[in-house]
Amino acid sequence: MKRLITSALPYVNNVPHLGNIIGCVLSADAYARFCRLRGYDTLFVCGTDEYGTATETRAREEGCTPREICDKYHAIHADIYRDFNISFDVFGRTSTPEQTRIAQQIFLDLEAAGFITEKISERTYCAACAMFLADRYVEGTCPHCGYEDARGDQCDQCGRLLEPEQLKKPRCKVCGSTPALQETAHLYLALDALQARLQAWVQARQESGNWTRNAVQTTASWLEKGLQPRPITRDLTWGIPVPQKGYEKKVFYVWFDAPIGYISITAAARKDWRDWWQDPDGVQLYQFMAKDNIPFHTVIFPASLLGTGRPWTMLHHINSTEYLNYEDTKFSKSRNVGVFGDDVRRTGIPVDLWRFYLLSNRPERNDTAFTWQDFFEKTNAEFIDNIGNLVNRTLVYLTNNFDATIKDFPLDGTQREFVQACRKDCAAVTQALEEVRLRDALRRMLALGNRANKFFQDMQPWETIKTDRSHAHATVSLLAYAVRSLAVALEPFMPGTSRRMLAMLAIAEYNWTAVGRFDGLDGHRIARPEILYPKLDMADAEKFRKKFSGAQPDFSRLAIRAARILKAEQHPDAAHLYCLQLDCGEAEARCVAAGLVKHYRAEELIGRSVLVLANLKPVDVRGVLSRGMVLVCEKRNKIELLDAGEAPAGTPVEVDGQAGRDSEISLEAFKAAPLRIVNGRMMFDDAACTLDGKPVCTRVLKNGPVR
Repeated sequence: MKRLITSALPYVNNVPHLGNIIGCVLSADAYARFCRLRGYDTLFVCGTDEYGTATETRAREEGCTPREICDKYHAIHADIYRDFNISFDVFGRTSTPEQTRIAQQIFLDLEAAGFITEKISERTYCAACAMFLADRYVEGTCPHCGYEDARGDQCDQCGRLLEPEQLKKPRCKVCGSTPALQETAHLYLALDALQARLQAWVQARQESGNWTRNAVQTTASWLEKGLQPRPITRDLTWGIPVPQKGYEKKVFYVWFDAPIGYISITAAARKDWRDWWQDPDGVQLYQFMAKDNIPFHTVIFPASLLGTGRPWTMLHHINSTEYLNYEDTKFSKSRNVGVFGDDVRRTGIPVDLWRFYLLSNRPERNDTAFTWQDFFEKTNAEFIDNIGNLVNRTLVYLTNNFDATIKDFPLDGTQREFVQACRKDCAAVTQALEEVRLRDALRRMLALGNRANKFFQDMQPWETIKTDRSHAHATVSLLAYAVRSLAVALEPFMPGTSRRMLAMLAIAEYNWTAVGRFDGLDGHRIARPEILYPKLDMADAEKFRKKFSGAQPDFSRLAIRAARILKAEQHPDAAHLYCLQLDCGEAEARCVAAGLVKHYRAEELIGRSVLVLANLKPVDVRGVLSRGMVLVCEKRNKIELLDAGEAPAGTPVEVDGQAGRDSEISLEAFKAAPLRIVNGRMMFDDAACTLDGKPVCTRVLKNGPVR
C-alpha cells in the first residue's frame, strides 16, 4: 500500500513561526522519512496556498500585486523549509493552471451531481471602497463568544467558523467604515445533502485510520450540529474563475479550492498524479495539520470529493496537533515576539537540535509552549548528555582499545538481556511510528539511549578489559550496534545528526531493518569518532529570550481616561493654547493646556467628551500648571480630537481588559508608546483600545499617530 503524505498548505502571505513548522511540515517530514526507511512507496506533497483574501490584503499592505506577493513569500517558505531539512518530494503552489483545471472540474462534477445550488443573499458591502467585502476584509464582534476582533471567516478566540454577515458591529478592515448589506448571488455546496454519505465515510475512516482525538471530536461536533449549505464563491479578483455564466467577476472561495491544491500541486509536478490521487484501493492518504484546519480536511474536502462520484484517494489518517505557543504569550511577527523560520539560521544553533526539541515538545494532546530555558535544558540533558555521550564514549573506546573494529562474540546472560531489552525498545519505536505517535517514538529512543549508557556503566569495560578482553570487546560491540539502531531510528527526527553518526560508523547503506539488529557488522571497522554537539550554554538561553521577546509595549503605563470639557479659555501668555477645565471624574476639575486654537473654536469645545492622558507628569506651561494632555489624532496639518462618546468622565481606556496605572509618565515615554489610529480605530501596538467596552474610533482621520 502506497503512502501519500501531505502537510497543510501554508498561507503564502506570512513567514511561518515555530508553531506553524511543528504543526505541519516538520511532523509530516518525520513520518515521510520513516516511511521511506521502511521501504514504503512514499510521496510527500506540500506547497503554498496562494489565492484568497489573505493574499489580496497583504498585497494592499505592501503596495504590490498578489502575484508579486506570492512569488516573494513562496521563495521565503521554500528557503525556510530547506533550512529545516524538510524532505518534500513535491513542493509547489496553488496559483497554477493545474489548480484552475482540477478545481473547476471538481465543481462541474458536483454541479452535474446536483450538489451545487445558487442563492441570492445579502452580503457585506462597503460603499466607501465600492466593493463587496470578502470575509477577511470584515472584522467585528463574534456572535458566539463576544470577542470584539473576530474576523469575517473565523473567531480566533472561540475558533468558530463565521460568515461576515454574522458579525455584530462589523467594520471594513480596509477603511474602517461600517459596511451595509447588499444583495448578490453566490453558489453553495449542498453539504446537507452530502451529510449521510459523509457520516458513513467518517465512521469507517476514523476507526481504520486511527484519527487523532481532536480530529474525532471536531468532526463529530460538526456532524452533530447538522451540515448546512456553504458558499463556494466570493466577490474577489485573485482566485480561480468560476465556470458559470453570470459569475465572470467572482472566484472560488479559498476554503473550497485550497485543499484541491494537494492534487494540483502533484499534477503540476508529476505525470503519474492520478496513480496517487485516483487509486483509493492502493494508496493511503496521511494528512498533517494544526487543529484549526481539521474541519476542512474531515468534512468539506472529503464531502467535495465524495460528491463528484469519482474514485478519489481520500483521507486515511489525520494527524492534527494542538498549538505551540511562545514562552507565556503568542507568536507575533509585528511585535518581534517569538522565533520565526527565518530567525533559526541566525541563532547559530544547529537545525537538528531545533528539530529535536520541537518534535519532543510536539503539542499532541494539549497546547505546549516553546521556552528558551526548556529548549536548552531538555536538549542538553535528554539528547547531548544521553545519546551524544553514548556515541562518543562508545566509539572512542572502541577505537582506542579494539582497533575501531566491531566483533561478534558469544554473549553472557547480562549481555543477552541487554540485547533483548534493546530489541523490545526498538520494536516499540517502530510501533509508535507506524501509529504516527511521533513524540512517543522519540521518547522511546531516548529511553534506549539511557539503557545503553547504563549498560556501559554497569559492565565497566575499562575494568573487564584487564582480565577478559573478549568480554569487554563484546560489550562495546553491542553498544556500537545500539548506536547503529539509534542512528537509523533518529533519521526521521534529526537527519543531519543521523548521517554524522552513520558516517562515524562507516555505514553508507542502511534502512529500517537495521533498527534492533545486533549482527551483520562482525569485523567492521568504524571511522574516526567526533563529538556530536557541545552542550548549549544556558547563558545564551537568556540572551535569546530577551532578543526574541520584542519591545514589549506596556499599556498599563498609560492612564487614559474619558473627560468632559467644562471651560475653554485662551491661555494668558500663549496665543496658540487653550486652558481647558476638565471633569475627569475626580473631586476637582483639572486644568490642561492644549494647542487647539488653530483647529477648534472655544465654544466648540465646551461640553465635548474627550480622552485625556491623566498620568502625564504635571508641567508648568508659561505660568499655567497643566495636569494631563488631551489626545488627538494627527495627520499632516490636520488633527482630530479623540471622542469619548457617552462614557462617563473618568472611565478608563483599556487594552485586552487592562487599564493604565496612575503612576506618572514623562512626555518622552508617552511619545514612544505605539499608540495610533489605524483604519479609524485607536490601537496600542496591534491591540484595539476600548472605552466602556466599545472601540475608540475617529470620524474624519482614519490613520495617524495619537498625540
